[in-house]
Amino acid sequence: MSSFVDSLLAQVTARNPAEPEFLQAVKEVLESLEPVVQKRPEITKLKLIERIVEPERQLMFRVPWIDDLGVIQINRGFRVQFNSALGPYKGGLRLHPSVNLGIIKFLGFEQIFKNALTTTPIGGGKGGSDFDPKGKSDNEVMKFCQSFMSELFRHIGPDTDVPAGDIGVGGREIGYLYGQYKKLTNFFTGVLTGKGLGYGGSLARTEATGYGLVYFTTRMLEDRKTDWKGKKVVISGSGNVAIYATQKVQSLGGKVIALSDSNGYILDEEGIDLKTIQRIKEVERGRIKEYLSVRPKAVYTEGCSGIWTIPCDVALPCATQNELDGKAAAILIKNGVIAVAEGANMPSTPEAVSQFLAAKVSFGPAKAANAGGVATSALEMSQNSMRLSWSFDEVDSKLHGIMDNIYTQAKNASEAYGLSGNLVAGANIAGFLRVAEAMIAQGVV
Repeated sequence: MSSFVDSLLAQVTARNPAEPEFLQAVKEVLESLEPVVQKRPEITKLKLIERIVEPERQLMFRVPWIDDLGVIQINRGFRVQFNSALGPYKGGLRLHPSVNLGIIKFLGFEQIFKNALTTTPIGGGKGGSDFDPKGKSDNEVMKFCQSFMSELFRHIGPDTDVPAGDIGVGGREIGYLYGQYKKLTNFFTGVLTGKGLGYGGSLARTEATGYGLVYFTTRMLEDRKTDWKGKKVVISGSGNVAIYATQKVQSLGGKVIALSDSNGYILDEEGIDLKTIQRIKEVERGRIKEYLSVRPKAVYTEGCSGIWTIPCDVALPCATQNELDGKAAAILIKNGVIAVAEGANMPSTPEAVSQFLAAKVSFGPAKAANAGGVATSALEMSQNSMRLSWSFDEVDSKLHGIMDNIYTQAKNASEAYGLSGNLVAGANIAGFLRVAEAMIAQGVV
């Protein structure tokens, strides 16, 4: 790294100790921006990078609620409003025991560039809580969401900050959050995305991240003069992203042979029966090992990391951050993988990414490959503003166009700065430059 980037990373590390995920995300972006800094001296003069790594605002608050036994529980809530140069803050809410300020900052920082790549007018933010909805009753989830929104509502709005869902936040949670926001403000607005179709939600929003991931990966495969037909695909996770990536891959002729959840993974060499997975995960909220009761020839293995030992042509990590490490990457490469695209946020470690790039495996970074969800959230915001509802095909067509454009931006930026084939650097550069131009135009604020 250059002395400038080295010095800046040291400053960020000193200011943000014990936040490894955030520092990992910053390091990746800074390394990508070295050639940009060399060609654009005004970036250093105006301290654009120093400003962009510092959140505009970060909120942390108490969330008390009463469980079904009448016991008071206390969780911690977060919202990091990272950068609004391009528009109102936009980013999901994550409910998971692992959530802390560093995790939310990492996600919010990534969101800046992801949102910029969509070319829609949205800035970057993220939020959540260490509350775990798993195993909670609907009443307990409602009580938590109402308490969480009772603080968050004063910091968000349709032209200020528009949260969405993330891990642990689906249609149920969004409904409870939106109901409380509406009660507290007396406004029926597009302040949350991922809403139900009956009260302002968008068709194709549920499918968007998974579909968008496959549209992006399709472009990667096209550049290798191939397509999905006959390809064996391994996907980690079994939530929205994994389920709808599976659906789209299958519709394009690929064969998804493995999925996982936090307990373990299933391998079905005949191809995943998606309807069974949807019933187990979306209707019954069950565990993936229950798949064997319908498909007894499938194999279930405890633990998640082993899923990357399954030989495949395409790997789509869609579970959580840093799930695919250097050892797993080496096995995938040895087994002949030709493309890896990230459906989760930063699921590949730096060592894994380096190995994929060195081996000439086509690699789609999260901030580009999984931008379909937030892109469609921006489309939902547009529909809410216009009091319109577009058809599924209209939204899906717009999503497909956005993902194609993201791929083109990342590819062109990588080539413009002498890093051809490196979509990680290309996505970082393209996203950064769009935010940087807006920051320059708006002055030091």
